[in-house]
Amino acid sequence: MGDRGAKRVFLNHIDLYSSKWIGKFLSNCVAGESLEEAGEAEASEDERSSPDALGNVKDGTFEIVGTLLNEDKKKDKKATFALEEYLAVTQEQLLPHLMKCDVIIYNISEDADQIDEASWAVSALHAELDNFDHPKMFILVSTLLTWALSKSLDPDDPDVPFTEEDYRKRRPHPNFKDHISVEKLVIKMGKTNKSKLSTYVVASGLQYGMGENLFHFFFKMSWLGEVSRIPVFGPGNNILPTIHVNDLAGLLQNVIDHQPKIHYLVGVDDSKNSFEDIVKAISSAVGPGKIQNVPKEDIFLTQNFTPLRVCVFGPPAVGKSTVAEKICKQYKLHHIKLKDTITESIAQLENHIGMEDVESESDESANEAQEFLATLKENMEQNAGRLDDQFVIQIMADKLQSQPCKNQGFVLDGFPKTYEQAKELFAANEDEAEETNSKIPTFNKKMIPEFVFSLEASDAFLINRVMNLPESVVQGTHLAQEPFLRHLTAYRDVNTEDETVLNYFDELEIHPEQTEIASDDDIEYLVVMEKVCKILGKPRNYGPTKEEQELQEQRAAAERLRQMEAEKAEAERKEAEEAADRAARWEEWSNRLAEVRQQEEELLEAQSVPLRNYLMKNVMPTLTQGLIQCCRLKPDDPVDFLAEYLFRNRPEID
Repeated sequence: MGDRGAKRVFLNHIDLYSSKWIGKFLSNCVAGESLEEAGEAEASEDERSSPDALGNVKDGTFEIVGTLLNEDKKKDKKATFALEEYLAVTQEQLLPHLMKCDVIIYNISEDADQIDEASWAVSALHAELDNFDHPKMFILVSTLLTWALSKSLDPDDPDVPFTEEDYRKRRPHPNFKDHISVEKLVIKMGKTNKSKLSTYVVASGLQYGMGENLFHFFFKMSWLGEVSRIPVFGPGNNILPTIHVNDLAGLLQNVIDHQPKIHYLVGVDDSKNSFEDIVKAISSAVGPGKIQNVPKEDIFLTQNFTPLRVCVFGPPAVGKSTVAEKICKQYKLHHIKLKDTITESIAQLENHIGMEDVESESDESANEAQEFLATLKENMEQNAGRLDDQFVIQIMADKLQSQPCKNQGFVLDGFPKTYEQAKELFAANEDEAEETNSKIPTFNKKMIPEFVFSLEASDAFLINRVMNLPESVVQGTHLAQEPFLRHLTAYRDVNTEDETVLNYFDELEIHPEQTEIASDDDIEYLVVMEKVCKILGKPRNYGPTKEEQELQEQRAAAERLRQMEAEKAEAERKEAEEAADRAARWEEWSNRLAEVRQQEEELLEAQSVPLRNYLMKNVMPTLTQGLIQCCRLKPDDPVDFLAEYLFRNRPEID
C-alpha cells in the first residue's frame, strides 16, 4: 500500500456526522501524502480532487465508497465526495464491495448498532485472505470510553498517564463492553498475515466541529437565548478528551499512508479542557456568557434530553403489541418485549463468550458472561424453558438501562406483570435510594415509565377475537386455544389481587390511562392512538423540520402508491399462477379419471369371464335344445313352454 495511485476507501454510514466529514476530508487528500504535506497546499475545495458531475475522480486521491443509514439521503442526492453509495445491502451483497477496496474503515464511535457489522466485516475479510488480489487495511474507529474504568498504572501516583502501548490494560465502561470486544477481534485478525491484511484500532475522543454533534444542545440553547445561564450538568470539572472531526480524519490518513508499527492508536487533541470550560466558551461566544452548575440528574429533566418511557398493559389478545408498535413508530422509540429481550440477551452473551479468546490476557468480563449464561441455561432447563423472576428482572433492567433506551426511550410491552416484578424492576439503586418515611416505594427515576396505558376488554370479546383468527396466525403461539385460555385466566387472577402492577404505578402518582377495546375495526385503534398521542404530546427525539416533514409525506404518498401498484401486480401474478395451477390440476384430474374408467372396464371384463363360462357350459346347451323344440312343436305359449322345458331339463350342477 505504499504506492501513490488512487486508493479505494470504504466507510460505513457516510450520511452520519462523523463518517461524512471523514469521507469529505479523505476525498480531498492524495494517497501517500502525510497530513502535514496535505496542509501545506491550501487549495480550495473546487481546486482539489473530488468527483465531478460524471462521478470521475482525479488521479491520486482517495476514492470514497460507503453505506447509508437513511434512505432519504439516497433519494435526495448522492454525496459529492462519494463515488458509490450502498443502501440496505445484505452482508452477501456488501462483501464483494469490500473486496474491491484498499482500505476499509468501520466507525462505531457514533452508532453502536454497527458493532456486529464491523465484527462480521473483519471476520469475512480475514476468511478471504487467499482471494486477495492486493493488500488491504482494516481500521476500526472506536471510542476512548473503552478506557473509562482502567485502573491507575501507579497507585501511588494516579496522575501517571496511559500511553498507547498500555491498551491491553484498558477496562471499559459497562455500556462499552461490546466496543472493546470488537476492538480485540480487529487486533487479532491483523496478526495472521500482515502483508495481506493489516488492522488498526483508533480510539477516538469526543468528536466536535464541522456543524457540531456532541455539543449541539449547548450551541442551540446559547443561540436561542431563551435562558440567562447555560447549564453545566454536574460539577463540570471532569476533563473531556476531545478531537476535531477533521483531525480524526487526518489521523486516519496518516495511518493509511504510514502504516505505523503500533496497531492501537488514541485519537485526542492536546487540549485539557473540562466540561465546564467548554460550556463556558460556548456560552461566551454565542450565548448569554454565563453558566450555572446543576445536578447531573437534571439532564433527564431537560425536555431535549428526556426520552419517552411508556408501559402498555392488558390481557392477552387485547392488542398491546399493536398499540406499542404504533407508539414506537410514531415517536421513534424502542419496542421492548420480554421474549425478544431474553433471546437477545442470551445471543449477546454467546457472542461475547465467542470473542473471549481475542487477546491473550484474561478477560474478566468474558468469564462473567460465561458464568451468567451457564446459570441462565441451567435455570431454563429446570423450569421447562422459563426463567426465574430474578433473572428476568436483571435482563430487563439491563435492557432499559442500555444506551439506546436511555437516549431514545422505550415502550414496555406487557411487562412487568405483577406488583412485585414492578417493584424489583424499577427499584432505586442503593446509592440513589433516599431515606424516607413515605409508604411509597423508592424507584429509579431514570428508568421508571412516565406514561402507563392499560387496555381492557371483556373475556367474551377476547375469546371471540381469537376464535376468528386464521389458524396459520395462532398455531404454535400463545393465541392457540389452550395457552390463550390459560394466560387469560392467569392474567385475571393476578389482576384481582389487592396489589396489582397498576396499583404500583398509582402509588407513585403515575396514574394509568384506562382504554376499553370493544371492536376489531382499524378505526378502534385510530381512536386509541389519537388518545395516546394527545397524552404523550410531541415527539422528544430530534425530528425533521416542517419542510422535511412535508417532503416525507410526499414520499410516503408516493411509496404507498408504489406499494399499491406492486400489490396489484402481485395479485394479478398470483391470480395467473392460480389459473395456471387450476388448469394443470384439471388436466391431471381428467387424465386420472380416464385412467380410472379404463381400469374399471378392465376389471368388469375380468370379472365377467367366469359368468360367461358358466352360461356357455350349463345354460346355453339346454336353452338351445329348448328353442329347437319350441320351433318344431309351435306351442300356443312359447314362453311358458320354454320355461317349462328349462325347468324339466335343468342340468345338475355340483
